[in-house]
Amino acid sequence: MNRRQLQLGAAAAAVWLIAPMASAQNWPDKPVKLILSQPAGSGPDAVARLIGDQLSRKWGQPIIVENRPGGQNAIGAQAAAKAAPDGYTFYFATAAALVTNVYLFKNLPYDPQKNFTPVGMIGKVPFALSVNASSKLRSLQEFVNHAKANPGKLTVANEGPKTFSGMVTRLLAADVAIDVNSVPFSSVAAAVTDTVGGQTEALVSDVPSIAQMVAAGKLRPLAVTTGKRIAGWDNVPAVSETLPGFDYSGWMGIVAPAGTPAPAVQRFNRDLDAVLKDKGMAERLLAIGPVTEGAGTVDQMAAYLAAEHRRWAKLANDLSILPE
Repeated sequence: MNRRQLQLGAAAAAVWLIAPMASAQNWPDKPVKLILSQPAGSGPDAVARLIGDQLSRKWGQPIIVENRPGGQNAIGAQAAAKAAPDGYTFYFATAAALVTNVYLFKNLPYDPQKNFTPVGMIGKVPFALSVNASSKLRSLQEFVNHAKANPGKLTVANEGPKTFSGMVTRLLAADVAIDVNSVPFSSVAAAVTDTVGGQTEALVSDVPSIAQMVAAGKLRPLAVTTGKRIAGWDNVPAVSETLPGFDYSGWMGIVAPAGTPAPAVQRFNRDLDAVLKDKGMAERLLAIGPVTEGAGTVDQMAAYLAAEHRRWAKLANDLSILPE
């Protein structure tokens, strides 16, 4: 009897050990949800659906993109943070949702560092300082000189002080010691429209949002905020060429609710990396948003997030930015 019980116990233990492995091999066996903090039709939404389509083909399961816009990313992030960590809900995150919001808002309804597990990077989104095509300003140095000659008068459109473009506007002004009139807009589209129309003199925005206006000759980019020049805009200097070390870009990545099974996280990471490293996919993504170099590893994503928090914490302190 004892021998029989031991045999049954050993068999049960073997099944218990094998079950997670089998589950990992079969994952996903039902639709996967991807929550976004941006509305349908936005740049991140287009990126998420493009990537989701490729992952869906790999997995043989639908990818359901669920848009939860509002609250400066808080609504979508909170929904993702509270989702069941069962490996079937993930969050398409931005730099604002996972990093800068911490230093801008006092009472976030989620904790980016505790509520999420890193999965993988999608890519960085370059930003640019641009002016109306009829402007006499043709370089970053001319922009700085003009601002110094007219303190507090040069109008710079952005999406507001608690957004990435608003923060970059403030950082740039601080680094070159100028005083500009930062003009907040409810959307990047409205900011672009007013700069094209001449109501504001300059604009700080993500590159994809102004690409068409630049191509049409209605906006002139003076500099990109990334550490080096970007593909397709090789004639546009990087701010770092004037201010060494200046390197600010938005980014997009995938995280999961804390506690999500490691096999699902690793499988998502591996397949995301394969999708992003496809040359055709990289080119399609560049046309609508991020510059990608692949997903990296889960550990690399975790290290990047930690480094971003250290950097923005220091910046918030240096610029006396207090969460409100």
